[in-house]
Amino acid sequence: DLGGDNDSFLRLVQVRDLLAGQGWFDLTQYRMGPEGGFVMHWSRLVDAPIAGIMLAVSALSGNAGTGETAALFLWPFLLAVASLFLMLRAARAYGGEAALLPALVIGCGALYFVTIFEPATLDHHNVQVVLTLAALAGVLDPARRSGAGLLAGISCALMMAVGMETLPCVAAIGLLVALLFIFGDAADRDVARGFGMGFGGAGAIAFVATVPPEGWGIVACDSYSIAHFAVAALAGAGMALAASVGPAHRTLPRRLLAMFLLGLLVSVLVGTAFPQCLTDPYASLDPRLKSHWLDLVREAQPLSKLLAQHPGIVVARYVTPLLGLVLAVSAAVGPARRRQDIVVAVLLATTLAVGAWQVRGTTLAIVLAVLPLSAWIGRARSVAATSASPRAAALMIFAWLASFNMTWAVGAAWVGASLDPKSEAETAEVSACTGETDLARLATLPRSTLLAVSNLGAPVLRYSPHRVLAGPYHRNVAGNLVALDAFLGPTDRAKALAVEHDVDFIVLCPGNTETTMFADANPDGLLAALIRGEVPAWLEPTGEGAALRLYRVRPD
Repeated sequence: DLGGDNDSFLRLVQVRDLLAGQGWFDLTQYRMGPEGGFVMHWSRLVDAPIAGIMLAVSALSGNAGTGETAALFLWPFLLAVASLFLMLRAARAYGGEAALLPALVIGCGALYFVTIFEPATLDHHNVQVVLTLAALAGVLDPARRSGAGLLAGISCALMMAVGMETLPCVAAIGLLVALLFIFGDAADRDVARGFGMGFGGAGAIAFVATVPPEGWGIVACDSYSIAHFAVAALAGAGMALAASVGPAHRTLPRRLLAMFLLGLLVSVLVGTAFPQCLTDPYASLDPRLKSHWLDLVREAQPLSKLLAQHPGIVVARYVTPLLGLVLAVSAAVGPARRRQDIVVAVLLATTLAVGAWQVRGTTLAIVLAVLPLSAWIGRARSVAATSASPRAAALMIFAWLASFNMTWAVGAAWVGASLDPKSEAETAEVSACTGETDLARLATLPRSTLLAVSNLGAPVLRYSPHRVLAGPYHRNVAGNLVALDAFLGPTDRAKALAVEHDVDFIVLCPGNTETTMFADANPDGLLAALIRGEVPAWLEPTGEGAALRLYRVRPD
């Protein structure tokens, strides 16, 4: 049982389906939701390398299980290595040689802390970190070569193709390249030319490679579609053209006019052709799912809510990015400011703003904060090395300690524990039923349709052949509403829904947090009744495991 999260479980299922013959362009998850499934919003660009590792190791070992296990370890490990390599390149460009050792040490600490590089983590967030660091390393390239701009442009296009979470970073990097083109020198124009070619070219390739021809005219705001390709093509081609045509970039006013017109064209394109993509991405979500699901997902919580409910998380995840931002902004507004200072300050501010909207945005902020923090430590080490002052040594020690998220996390946990001591019984862990051991009994049953809370959906698909109705994905509206209405409603309503959707078993895990939340939301509902041991006549208990309860739906 290697662990993992819901998204990693479902990614593995998606890769398995691809290797089993499901079409490259067919992203339907047939075993989740109502009959026929629903179309996922993820990208095959992440599935492909994972599938490649599985195929290669399976061919060498002669065992498909070995190939899968190898992929679970190798893919996040390779991404961690790539992240560290790109982080060190960016740290050298930002803080010089003195920043390398600190970047190595606190960079490893940051990558460990965000947990997205652990074995079995197949979600796309680790890919997004690699691409963001690649784009940053390209923009920070000291030689300011067109090849570095090309790398940044390709990385930004792939960031959009992989997932929409990094769109603010893509916009910020594009704006920075445009500003450097306007106010910089010939080398910055080379970077802008390469960026435009990479952004537009990679955007076109990703569109053809991941969107089926019959879907080229369909606008999807939560996945890569014509809306994002059109912006990449127009913005990339426009920037490359402006940086290549002499009359367009010969003087500052002409460069300013060129970028103003390009920005205007892109704004008109989005505002007239794709205005729906400028609204709240969750605005159309059913209000019941918003209150009973999205508002309870911790990684989707805003900073204001975390401050009131989980201040320890705020301390652990926000302090080092905020400290890094203060350092970066101080350098960017100082008399000795450099282009690197402005780039890092803007990107860090962007990721922190996203983190204030949803805590998951702090993952990128924590990683990017390594650059100003490592430069700070590098300066403190240089001062301490040339001075015998206890004050210099103390400042160096403080810089080291303050730059680790674990320092703040442990401190917050210690203060929280001392202020709110709990008994051992209260803090004892209970199984959330997401591991292979908990779900082993399900794997022995004939293929069936299961009704369970959404947090159990992806684990059930990962470890068994069954179909589930609910899963924590915003496109699975119909399946999630069935589960919500069945578990929160009266037992007769639950029975009608179970019969309507051919449910064979109802699965209950009392230790799962979503189960507890649903039971608390309606003490008179089916889920609360099952937890109390009140089983309606239309359900037949089929025995209990250590953590999982299973109820067969009796035929009429």
